[in-house]
Amino acid sequence: MNYCYRFPVVKGVQAKKEYYIGMVPLKMIASLFPRDDEYIMPEHRAQRKLNESRIPEIANYILENRDSYVFSALAASIDGEFRFVPSEQEDVGILEVALDARFLINDGQHRKAAILEAISEDPSLMEETISVVFFEDSGLERSQQMFTDLNKHAVKTSNSISELYDSRDDLAVVTRKIVKEIPFLDEYVDKEKDILGKYSSSLFTLNNMYNANRRILKRRPCNEVFEEFCLKYWQSVSSHMIPWGDLKNRDISKMELREKYIATQAVIIQALGRVGGYLIEHQDEYDVDKAVSKLETIDWKRTAPEWVQRVIKPNGRMITSEKAILLAANNIKKRLELPLTDDEMIAEQELTI
Repeated sequence: MNYCYRFPVVKGVQAKKEYYIGMVPLKMIASLFPRDDEYIMPEHRAQRKLNESRIPEIANYILENRDSYVFSALAASIDGEFRFVPSEQEDVGILEVALDARFLINDGQHRKAAILEAISEDPSLMEETISVVFFEDSGLERSQQMFTDLNKHAVKTSNSISELYDSRDDLAVVTRKIVKEIPFLDEYVDKEKDILGKYSSSLFTLNNMYNANRRILKRRPCNEVFEEFCLKYWQSVSSHMIPWGDLKNRDISKMELREKYIATQAVIIQALGRVGGYLIEHQDEYDVDKAVSKLETIDWKRTAPEWVQRVIKPNGRMITSEKAILLAANNIKKRLELPLTDDEMIAEQELTI
């Protein structure tokens, strides 16, 4: 090959087939992987159609974290002539690829598109690199299988563990601090799972607490004032939620708390977040702990008539919709002697029809 691409690579073997890992400058991405805008039927494509809505989000991630962004490798098949030229070390050398060869992305098309968009805003990115795993192209069927294998067995990170590790999300940082500061939450919040099993030792998920705090935050700045309010609010909730206290005092078991009460259900935690959102807006008018102390007047049993059609169906099953969250918050607000908004009043009227 007189004219070719030349990539310094390391050679490996998987399934008795050679592959090569190289560092590719981002400025070469556009020329190596030109975009094909022509519509192709799904059965004739090597992977899914590009989801345009994901690209700005990923591009913004790069641009907003210019000194700390990180990407995993792209995976690509080479459709054309190539050869590996080893150096003195047998598995290290140069991968020479004919200029007329085509590179097909098997995994990473959204990362590639986002990189190109980010480069258009910050050209200095062109001098940075991304690792690419090169495979020999063995036809459409093999490429489709590679895409399936690369994605089928990928395990999506739970929202809870993402919020546990994310140091860029201020709300996630605040939520972690609050959970750690309040002993009951620290003991019973699962920091990894989004869904708890029937016999889980935890009662809440970190993701549920995060979403409840998001209802408090709304469009406010996530600053020290917000953090201070949330800590005070959830400490007060923890102190005045009688079923939680009964568990702490070992008057009831976790199983009994789950089966007979709604006080740990996600819909109630979200409703408490909604109530907290009202209190933070009107904290000059209310003593937060005094208001929240009236949680003690609420009957949290599943069989309590006040919850039927709000969060409990006549057959005893939980209702988890956004409407249920609003109606649960309404009931809590009424017990806390907090006024309902116009929207909340309308929801109450619809409930009685």
